Amino acid sequence: MSNTDNKPQQRTSPHTRRSLDERIKLIEMDEEVKFLTQMEVNVVPVILINKFNVNPEEADQFLRAWATDAAVMKRQPGVISAQLHRGVAGSGVFINYAVWESTELLKRAFNNPEFQSTMAAYPASVTASPHLLKKIAVPGICAD
Repeated sequence: MSNTDNKPQQRTSPHTRRSLDERIKLIEMDEEVKFLTQMEVNVVPVILINKFNVNPEEADQFLRAWATDAAVMKRQPGVISAQLHRGVAGSGVFINYAVWESTELLKRAFNNPEFQSTMAAYPASVTASPHLLKKIAVPGICAD
């Protein structure tokens, strides 16, 4: 089939940076309790687990984008720690484990325009599954 209107064919590369108005596709971990609903409940302290899936060939671009947004978050009030983990054997799964003083401070940082603007640098293949948790005690196993 030929291009009859003489317009150049537009190709979308998976390596093209997203525009600022695009966001990473979110996939909820819990179908009953959404991440944004969780952000409305103040928990002190709160753990953010965020599972990212990315095409393995875009892992370097993902890591650069994550480092940029993590640097923005690190400057925000309330962040205690963050650690990124990657699946082994060439996996495209990454897990961010971050500890915040409170959900309220995490929400404020998440809504920060500087942080939101960093989303444009992620590769198009990235999906994220963020979820908030709190530590619980299990007698004889783990402390509260």
